[in-house]
Amino acid sequence: QVDIVESGGGLAQPGGSRKLSCLVSGVVFSMNSVAWYRQVHRHVSGNQREQVAVAHSGGSTNYADSVKGRFTISRDDAKNMVYLQMNNLKPEDTAVYYCYVFGDILGTYWGQGIQVTVSS
Repeated sequence: QVDIVESGGGLAQPGGSRKLSCLVSGVVFSMNSVAWYRQVHRHVSGNQREQVAVAHSGGSTNYADSVKGRFTISRDDAKNMVYLQMNNLKPEDTAVYYCYVFGDILGTYWGQGIQVTVSS
């Protein structure tokens, strides 16, 4: 059974920092890729989920343009953990953040999501 638990969400001020953590159990973590997504609700288009950052099993990472230079994804395969360090937070970073684990054999699994609110 795959279990994904996110932590570290909450309220942050603009310009501040926040670090999200995600513990993954029930998989061979090192053989799979992990990503952080976020979902926001927009009046016109409804809920939109976007990929924020991804860390592949081979070590490469990619970021959405909106967070490049501010967010850093990292993984600790020994602890089955993935992190998202968020610096210089902006109000538009307010969203529900999801941890996502995926692999060719594993398939795809989502965490339950955690709220991050950036407001003064």
